Amino acid sequence: MNNRLLIACWILAVVFGPVLGCRPAARDGRPGTGGSGAKRIIILTNGDDPFWDAMRRGMEKAAEDFKLADSGLSVYLDKGDFGEEMQINKLKQYATQSDIVAVGISPLSADSRGIANAMRELRKKGVHVITVDSDLNRERFRDARFAYLGTDNIVGGRELGRCARGLLPSGGKYAAFVGVKEVANAQERTQGFQEGAGEKFVRVEYLSDDGNENRAQENVKVALNNHPDLNLLVGIWAYNAHAIVKVVRERKVRDKVKVVVFDAAPLALADMKAGDIDAMVVQNPYQMGYLATKLMKALVEDDHEAVHELYPDYDPQTRKFQSENGDILNTELRVVVPDASSPLKPDMFESTTRFFVYPEFRKWLAERKLTGS
Repeated sequence: MNNRLLIACWILAVVFGPVLGCRPAARDGRPGTGGSGAKRIIILTNGDDPFWDAMRRGMEKAAEDFKLADSGLSVYLDKGDFGEEMQINKLKQYATQSDIVAVGISPLSADSRGIANAMRELRKKGVHVITVDSDLNRERFRDARFAYLGTDNIVGGRELGRCARGLLPSGGKYAAFVGVKEVANAQERTQGFQEGAGEKFVRVEYLSDDGNENRAQENVKVALNNHPDLNLLVGIWAYNAHAIVKVVRERKVRDKVKVVVFDAAPLALADMKAGDIDAMVVQNPYQMGYLATKLMKALVEDDHEAVHELYPDYDPQTRKFQSENGDILNTELRVVVPDASSPLKPDMFESTTRFFVYPEFRKWLAERKLTGS
């Protein structure tokens, strides 16, 4: 490109860039890039997984529906690496960026003082902070965020436990697999699972993999090696589902074990279609991204009536929650089974949980242009 063309491009960028506002509504966040001057809303994940791609689609739809660009706002998804230090460093980095006005975070550790303190520092600087998908320890660090928005993970765990009980009425031994045990959603799901499954089920292994999918598969092998009488494998995080299925196929033990999992990652959906997963309890990350964007826009604009619409216990006049758990907004849960021949039926679950057979759920995803949930 010659010098005249470079100069012309520079002039166009300076003169028309702010007017055109050509930044995408939601993409991977790059703190430090001011772009067209829009104020940024960021959601920081605990790691990288297709689960978050559905959340991004919800963020994009919210940006469109609520006309974020007209308000001088943009929204970004910033992915963590399953490391506590990385989340802390990113939060500290956000605090140095004057264009960041709101942050939603899925904390890697519910009991991390470092993450909680970094969130508090953001709030002191006037940045609005919420938790999404997973919360902090509410007894210790509730003041570090405005509110929580996401799955009631204890209820989700119970629903997965009810799946197990419906598939194996006589009970049995199970192994559970997760990325990081210290994350609040992992703790709550495993607690809820045991409550829903009941005393006939005994957990003999609970193994973590720190987000490493190879280690996730190795954990399944360890569990099967150590306990030949296992009859149930439980995936707590989205990618655990396919890791379980791969090993079950390799070992050719599908006739001996039931497989129940959280979430509907694209590979897991293909696994269910192939007959290798008996039940999924599926969250709605699309809804999380949509509502989190709506909430953070409302906070940035001091629209307390809009906050009240999302959190009925929030008083727009006093700007306070009126009950202890009024700062919690629970998003949708679904149970998905392969087909109508499944022993699992809608009346086995809570009335607020939506029940799908696989083809219906695929249609639901397609309508929202999603490949997973």
